[in-house]
Amino acid sequence: MNDKNAYQAACKILAIREHSSLELYQKLVIKNYNKKEIEQALTKLKAQNYQNDDRFANEFTKMRFNQGKGSIIIKNQLAQKGIKEQDIYLSEFDFFALAKSVRVKKFGQEIPKKYQEKAKQMRFLQSRGFSFDQIQAAFTT
Repeated sequence: MNDKNAYQAACKILAIREHSSLELYQKLVIKNYNKKEIEQALTKLKAQNYQNDDRFANEFTKMRFNQGKGSIIIKNQLAQKGIKEQDIYLSEFDFFALAKSVRVKKFGQEIPKKYQEKAKQMRFLQSRGFSFDQIQAAFTT
């Protein structure tokens, strides 16, 4: 397979949604392009600004934040997608307010008085990827 084919395959993948360069690399490997062809295609895509890890990370973080996911999950997912320095992308979002709004949306405005109910809500927020401090803040009035 030649460079043009790897490049065209990458363009088709990017036409569907943004991808990190690691994701794109992995998808092209699965399509049996060789390493040199893939690297040439990725270099060309980056030069043309068709593929940009910063843009991908910003969009991905915004999407996950809007889905009600916490900073821990988003950080881990960005790392899995080959994005370094995840904190840069998380800094513009208020995960404390998000944790509170996610709790209120799921369980209502009232702060639970029973330990079991509070623990249940805390586990839910933890499963959504919120930190201990963000979870604690979700239970303040």
